[in-house]
Amino acid sequence: MTLAGLLQGVAVVLALEGIAYALAPGLMRRGLAALAATPEDALRIAGLVAATLGIGLAWLLAG
Repeated sequence: MTLAGLLQGVAVVLALEGIAYALAPGLMRRGLAALAATPEDALRIAGLVAATLGIGLAWLLAG
């Protein structure tokens, strides 16, 4: 994986998040409120799962 590939991935994430806020700001606001109310342990586990899946997917795509 190159730095350019990593930056392209970040650009895609930013674009998708921007589209979500542009199309459904109320839904995004409710989602963030629900996220703020989630216990830290649950957020930590979800973050570890998401990171593991992301690293695994990147590894598969790079192979």
